[in-house]
Amino acid sequence: MTTAVLTAYVLVWPVIVAGVLFVISRAFLSEWAAARREGKPMI
Repeated sequence: MTTAVLTAYVLVWPVIVAGVLFVISRAFLSEWAAARREGKPMI
């Protein structure tokens, strides 16, 4: 493996993790807002 390929491989993982965290957080916040609008508890 060349250094550039290895560097790109290592740097892609934080981007993937950040994307997954963003999607999960956005879904949680939208569910939380919908529960507050309806006056229901989240759990």
